[in-house]
Amino acid sequence: MERLTVKNLYNLEETIAADLLSKVTYPWEALSQIGDFIKKLGPTLDPEIFEKRGEDIWVAKSANVFDSAYLHGPLIIDENAEVRQCAFIRGNAIVGKKAVVGNSTELKNSILFNCVQTPHYNYIGDSILGYKSHTGAGVITSNLKSDKSLVTVKLGDKKIETGVKKFGAMLGDNVEVGCNSVLNPGTVVGKNTNIYPLSFVRGYVPENSIFKSQDNVVTKK
Repeated sequence: MERLTVKNLYNLEETIAADLLSKVTYPWEALSQIGDFIKKLGPTLDPEIFEKRGEDIWVAKSANVFDSAYLHGPLIIDENAEVRQCAFIRGNAIVGKKAVVGNSTELKNSILFNCVQTPHYNYIGDSILGYKSHTGAGVITSNLKSDKSLVTVKLGDKKIETGVKKFGAMLGDNVEVGCNSVLNPGTVVGKNTNIYPLSFVRGYVPENSIFKSQDNVVTKK
């Protein structure tokens, strides 16, 4: 269970959501609190750095948000972030410093740490992506089971009950996910791990590893 904790997956110095995440043990426990956290934090942000662009929407003046991007609150877009053409941010979202939300990428109820890149045709829902994590073109975080039951995280032979219905992926710091991969509900990927393109991922993937397939995960040398 220790491998699934916030302190084992993330460097909290690399997110404006540190106060939220430091109060929970497992990252998925923060998902239901993102919206309220933004509403409380937003009004306290420095008006020299952030501007309010709508109801519960705060955007850093240094951020580059293209005209065709759709923004819905609660939302914070941090300094020097980039939200590209036709991005669709549905609310309850935090976009970290220098992070990229790419063309036609959909983002909802998620936290992107600083320097995260979701640059091309991604769906990021009910997920937390750690510092410098990157999703290749077409990567999807599938956040709802087909039978609508509560999500569990598979850890070896154990199934960890999360108590939540919508749960995409928890990516640790410096995770690379290859193009057109699907991260199924309850996916947790440890720090410094690479996921091969076209992968179908479920459960916990250890840190410092390479995921080639569900039955072929090797340790990085």
